[in-house]
Amino acid sequence: MTPIWDFSGGVQFIYQIVSVPFAILFYSLATNGYLSLVQRYLYLSAGGVLLAVISMGWYSTVLFASVLMSTLIIHLVDSKRVHLCVSTVQMFWQSLWHAILLHRIHWQEQPADPRFLLMVSSLMLLTQRVTSVSMDIEEGKVVVPPGFKERLHMFHLLPFICYALSFVSLLGGPLCPYNTFLSFLQHIQQNPPTSPLSRVFLRLLWVLTLEGIKCVLMFILQISSVNLDHFGGLQGTLWMWNLSLFLKMSYYSHWALSECLNNAIGLGYRGNPQGGSQSWNDLSDGELWSTETSCRLSEFTRRWNGTTAAWLRRLVYQRWKTFPLVLTFGFSALWHGLYPGQVAGFSLWAASVKADHHIHSYLNPRLTCQWTRKVFKCLSWIQTQMVMACVIVIIELQYARLWFYCISHLCIFPFIYVLSVSALSLH
Repeated sequence: MTPIWDFSGGVQFIYQIVSVPFAILFYSLATNGYLSLVQRYLYLSAGGVLLAVISMGWYSTVLFASVLMSTLIIHLVDSKRVHLCVSTVQMFWQSLWHAILLHRIHWQEQPADPRFLLMVSSLMLLTQRVTSVSMDIEEGKVVVPPGFKERLHMFHLLPFICYALSFVSLLGGPLCPYNTFLSFLQHIQQNPPTSPLSRVFLRLLWVLTLEGIKCVLMFILQISSVNLDHFGGLQGTLWMWNLSLFLKMSYYSHWALSECLNNAIGLGYRGNPQGGSQSWNDLSDGELWSTETSCRLSEFTRRWNGTTAAWLRRLVYQRWKTFPLVLTFGFSALWHGLYPGQVAGFSLWAASVKADHHIHSYLNPRLTCQWTRKVFKCLSWIQTQMVMACVIVIIELQYARLWFYCISHLCIFPFIYVLSVSALSLH
């Protein structure tokens, strides 16, 4: 039986796995003094260019054009206006290619080209990095070198180009702050992090475990989907929740592998905090256990894709005083491409987070008994799981058949939030 969903993340997975030995080689050469600072920049950026060309073909020129435009804007525009210019140009360029992809898939009904999908995904990650740098410049966290605006010097441009095109972050996050990235490359020989080999091995083992869980979940879904038309009530709801778990395992696997690739060059090492064991969690988009045990939707949202959530909070939420939550989720939908499922999913997500805040603010002070608090916490966890299951299925899958089952079985949980807030307002 052919699966009723289709994903193209396998190609991305392979390219990142192949990149791990080159990342470990960089760590070995840099820490042993075989690479100067300029050579470190060139190693990472040349690796990114090569990876882009191999994985995306001629679509890689779209990525290179974006880096060129951002570099010229940073070089030519005043620091007080650089963020507005960079974010406007970058989002227009990214949205243009999202629109082309949407036109091909939904109007021309062409199969998605994996190279095109990789390019769009990398372009989204590039948007995070260049806008992060532009905000740093605007806020004075990154000081533009003297004379940088008057003359175009390759040595001044190289750090930014390396940050934008580094092969360890080209196909996946997490988002590393610009100053952290540069400081790491400048001091890796004088103050090298501990050997990342054990960390890389454990991360790869965890990725393998997650891929195994995905296989089990897919097997269950394929067997039970035979009787999908006869699902009803609890059975249909559990099937959709199982589907959302499969989709979430894909995310956790991708984040773990991307984090592993960054760790392989030494990024993300936090030392031994308070005399404890070595910690490599300085760069992470989210761990399965801490995220999935969240008992509040707002808490789940902050932990889910953590560095992207922090980027959106800094880019939109903290800069707008009017309807910041709505604007943040709206911008997230725009950044993801404004596909129909994403518009519906992010709108539902925003409404649910707002309702979650109101409900917990109202009920928490009134639940004084210990056992009622435990019951409420358990119900809140179930509600969080089901709301996110609904949101993720709507965002990820564009098929009308699955939309019907999602609306009929899972959307009752977000509606519970909306009705609860209405009842509280009447009260």
